Amino acid sequence: MSPQLRKVSGKECVKILCNKFGFQIVRQRGSHVLIKKETSQGKIGTVVPQHKEIKIGTLKAILEQAKVSEEEFSKFV
Repeated sequence: MSPQLRKVSGKECVKILCNKFGFQIVRQRGSHVLIKKETSQGKIGTVVPQHKEIKIGTLKAILEQAKVSEEEFSKFV
């Protein structure tokens, strides 16, 4: 059974993606933060809303765009 994703705040999500997966904050517009990183396959980017709690479906979409597995992300939550 795969580890269950739990809800995290936008701030926490950005922190984990930046510190553990090498993303960098490009810019913030209102409550949304754009983060990107360079890979051998090119640039990967995603937008993270700065909400108190990101819904699971939204978090899954963010991780999919960031090409980070739910298992990997769950280790740091």
